[in-house]
Amino acid sequence: MPVMSIAEALREGIREEMRRDETVFCLGEDIGVSGGWGGAFTVTLGLADEFGHERIRDTPISESGFCGVAIGAAMTGMRPIADVQYGDFLFCMMDQLANQAAKMTYMSGGAVKVPMVMRAPVGSTRRGAQHAQTLEVFFAHVPGLKVVAPSTAYDAKGLLKAAVRDDNPVLIFEHKLLYGSKGARSETGAVSGACEVPDGDYVVPFGTGAVRREGRDVTIVGKLLTVYRALAAAEALAADGIEAEVIDPRTLVPLDRELILDSVRKTGRFVVVDEDNRTHGWAAEIAAMVAEDAFWWLDAPPARVSAPDVPPPFAPALEARYVPSVDRVIAAVRALF
Repeated sequence: MPVMSIAEALREGIREEMRRDETVFCLGEDIGVSGGWGGAFTVTLGLADEFGHERIRDTPISESGFCGVAIGAAMTGMRPIADVQYGDFLFCMMDQLANQAAKMTYMSGGAVKVPMVMRAPVGSTRRGAQHAQTLEVFFAHVPGLKVVAPSTAYDAKGLLKAAVRDDNPVLIFEHKLLYGSKGARSETGAVSGACEVPDGDYVVPFGTGAVRREGRDVTIVGKLLTVYRALAAAEALAADGIEAEVIDPRTLVPLDRELILDSVRKTGRFVVVDEDNRTHGWAAEIAAMVAEDAFWWLDAPPARVSAPDVPPPFAPALEARYVPSVDRVIAAVRALF
């Protein structure tokens, strides 16, 4: 099997779905421009050569405009894949996503489907407060939206293909430091999510998390980039005899609750790592779930490692203190013993 980066795996997934189903098309800003990057992070690079600009459609710089096009196209039988460039721009589309796309099937008694995929890069990457936020929880909170967060190339392709075939609006959040984009789009501080990716057709079902590392003493849950921070912390802790189990939920809605809870019932200790702000964040939700459903198995209170309640800083020194570091994860685990 070929080894692919996440950007390459997403591109391959899009290509296979567009070959399989003529109703699948892509839209977004600069996704098919000749001589361009293939979107902000090279995911659609070269697809216009195979499918043409009727199916790889460049749009004006109007996020609310192409969001409306995607929703309308999905409601009338197409399966659009929209490229948001930066997840922060999802706020421009909030009414259409939260009040229209998410609720249409519910309000129509199931008569209207919205099979739309929206890809959104997130995460702190020295781009400051308006291009580096971690936004998954905003949309995980909206009933009717499915939320996906791949951390490996295998999952990126399989989850994207599952998203395209889903009859509900699906938001795929992709961390900018995991793409593995090359050349002018390479990122300082990037972490490789590359791995072997099957050539053939496969999907990763929603609601099935993955155990990235088995352990007996503490459960650490991360998503996107924080999976790798958790794994690095686990390796360091193992030198002191603490064996951490690392869980990657892969999809936030639906969530593989039992995978997390079964792990906590085995280890008795729990840490959740999230790049989002601490208050009312995803980490708070997961910690509350563990407290409600695995309280009697816990030997210590659930612990959260999150970003502070400020916007992502632009200054590299401040950003380094903002994101959950490996050292902070290690300290949180040690405090449980």
